[in-house]
Amino acid sequence: MNRETLIEKADEFIQLFYTESGLSDEACQKRKTEIKNSIMDNGIYTHTLEELTFGARAAWRNSNRCIGRLFWNSLEVIDARDAASKEEVKEMLLKHIEFATNNGKIRSTVTVFSPRGQGRDPVRILNHQLIRYAGYSQQGGTVVGDPHSIQFTEFCESIGWKGEGTHFDVLPIVVQLNEEEPFYFDIPSSMVKEVKITHPEITGIEELGLKWYAVPIISEMKLEIGGIEYIAAPFNGWYMETEIGARNFADDYRYNQLPAVAEKMGLSNQYQSSLWKDRALIELNQAVLYSYKKAGVSITDHHTAGSQFALFEEREKQAGREVTGDWTWLIPPVSPASSHIFHKRYKNKWNSPNFFYQPSFYKSDLAKKESGCPFLSRK
Repeated sequence: MNRETLIEKADEFIQLFYTESGLSDEACQKRKTEIKNSIMDNGIYTHTLEELTFGARAAWRNSNRCIGRLFWNSLEVIDARDAASKEEVKEMLLKHIEFATNNGKIRSTVTVFSPRGQGRDPVRILNHQLIRYAGYSQQGGTVVGDPHSIQFTEFCESIGWKGEGTHFDVLPIVVQLNEEEPFYFDIPSSMVKEVKITHPEITGIEELGLKWYAVPIISEMKLEIGGIEYIAAPFNGWYMETEIGARNFADDYRYNQLPAVAEKMGLSNQYQSSLWKDRALIELNQAVLYSYKKAGVSITDHHTAGSQFALFEEREKQAGREVTGDWTWLIPPVSPASSHIFHKRYKNKWNSPNFFYQPSFYKSDLAKKESGCPFLSRK
């Protein structure tokens, strides 16, 4: 990004921050001048903690694919920009997991590491989520664990990690510092709160041995604030039950548990017209909700989330802001027509600040490894 573009983006963000914070125009203009001088001299500028906090919260507010934006202003922001060594980065990532988990009373949190600058990336997190289950390809095309994680699991194995080979092996966290060789570390099992899936009435569901982790901490997206790219900024809210029950467990390219649930319910899957998938899907989502609440872990259902999003829309209207959204992501995967979102349309415009997708760091690193001499062994 050239300096003129960065100044323009910084000006836009600083104006937004000072306006919404109720600060004086004189102070705003002074800050813009400071930033312009820094960019002209150094090609970059540094956010204050207040700017960083506001920017991260506004990024959540602008996140088109998130139905949980009502709580954007309560986002906890952990400033990890000074973390530079392996131990410091590891400490901050584990701190995020522990702080966000909060023994089940989930706290929406983002941890922000040093931004991209001077053509280099100080910190890269290679995981899709900080906590995620491994996936192992088997002969015959079957998979043990999460099929979504197969390629990343193989990458972790290529750098020395070894899992136990179960359906629910927690993957290590893999990090790169200054684009050097990636390193990994395991998350202490005591920090990974997991929920065993049971059902209040269908006892057979417990026999499937399903479980899931408490906190979804997205770690592959970048946080962009005023032209500054924080490419390592893991963040989390809490789960909506359909993310687990209707996607992670139910999708046929993930854990594919609907046939097993139907069997435990005594349903025949011979004919799709019997709607056995629908019946199994509802009970699987009921099991997820029941289990998380029983375990004291924060979770919401898709009907409550839809009502909260309606309140978010109303508050944004009162504030004079247009709500943008990706309709295909906002509608729940279960009973979507029961939500007001199904009957509305939103502009899918990505405003700044925001969380943006970025190329996978581990896939690019894996490609480099695979493009080398095929006779060299991998360490």
